[in-house]
Amino acid sequence: MPPTLALVGRPNVGKSTLFNRLTRSRRSLTHNLPGVTRDRVIGEARRPSGGVVLVVDTGGLVPEAEALMPRLVREQVLIAVRGADAVVLVTDGSEGVVPQDEEVATLLRRADRPVVVAANKADRRLGELGAGEFTRLGFPVVAVSAEHGLGIGELWEALDPYLPPSDVETDAPPELAVAIVGRPNVGKSSLLNALLGEERALVSEVPGTTRDTVDSLVTVQGRVVRLVDTAGIRRRGRTDQGPEVLSVVMAHKAIERAQVCLVVLDAGEGVTAQDTHVAGDVVEAGRAVVVVINKADLLDPGRAARETLATRVLERLKFIKGTPVHFISAQRGVGVGRVLPLALKVGEAFSRRLGTGELNRVLHSAWEHHPPPGGRRPERLYYAAQIGSAPPRIALFTSFKREPHFSYMRYLENSLREAFPFDGVPIRFIMRAKSGKGD
Repeated sequence: MPPTLALVGRPNVGKSTLFNRLTRSRRSLTHNLPGVTRDRVIGEARRPSGGVVLVVDTGGLVPEAEALMPRLVREQVLIAVRGADAVVLVTDGSEGVVPQDEEVATLLRRADRPVVVAANKADRRLGELGAGEFTRLGFPVVAVSAEHGLGIGELWEALDPYLPPSDVETDAPPELAVAIVGRPNVGKSSLLNALLGEERALVSEVPGTTRDTVDSLVTVQGRVVRLVDTAGIRRRGRTDQGPEVLSVVMAHKAIERAQVCLVVLDAGEGVTAQDTHVAGDVVEAGRAVVVVINKADLLDPGRAARETLATRVLERLKFIKGTPVHFISAQRGVGVGRVLPLALKVGEAFSRRLGTGELNRVLHSAWEHHPPPGGRRPERLYYAAQIGSAPPRIALFTSFKREPHFSYMRYLENSLREAFPFDGVPIRFIMRAKSGKGD
């Protein structure tokens, strides 16, 4: 396991900007409003001395606040600090030491972890001069500008004595990225916490609690799975301005970098228009799907209620062919153990490559059994080839001058699904016209 570095500080001092700088990414939200980051966000950074470090961005810490959201954020920060090899206390060098910085420093001293102060915004007037003031917090101080990349090398040098050597990189099998998506307040973060067995993501009764995408690594059946919790996706035009818009953008990016998406529904509310919108986003992005119906304990006992709801789900989400539908209660942990094995199974189908011979046998048989409607001369299928996976992409070389009617393409897709296990996996057909002259 690589060493872990936690970024901690009061709101709006630039922790997320520093996270993005260290990980060379745009994973963490940045905005001029305080408190944009709430959950822990994890990314990988390459340390100059060699190897990988896991960097954990945390929400703005308000040590003495008792309101629900600051208290939940504080709990997340403390979990991140306890699991870190070293901590960076991020401060605003242009403002100097403020009482909240001293409160955070006191909290970190109690945690008994190595701490380095990053006096951020050193590019601003008096920022670098004010950095020395932070030595009174009792930790080493480095002046940095996360926005412009100043002092980052010096920060790594200050941290190096506290970070154990990185593990030697191996040729491990590629991890499977699984995004947990859905409309607000269906229990996505509760599912993540149930899968991990810890309070990894913020959970509250307030819709829209999660803003950042949150990554966690677990090993399932010998395979590393990257779980990504996301903000609730609302319909376009129904989001507020500012950070909520950013969080929905991040959720869509999480879909794009996943192989499998767990589309979470609320059993008590059934399938809503917004659920179909979210599922449509996943299919449009070409990702595999497992439908997870949470809060199944709200349904009437027995199989009838579940079977009725599952049928309704598949009818409403008919554009997701044969997707697995699984019932759980994240809060009670019921059915959670089967979620990731299902994701692995669908992920395997998502990356499957078919032999050219068996692919052509299935499609030629379907074509001959039910030829496409045409004119005086019947259209011909010359051959088919899989030209890509994740999702599977099949090129059809035919005598068609233009693509056949969508209903015929759906027939070919269904024939392929009957022959091969592609449940929950989108299949893309690419038509290629080929002259039959000389055959």
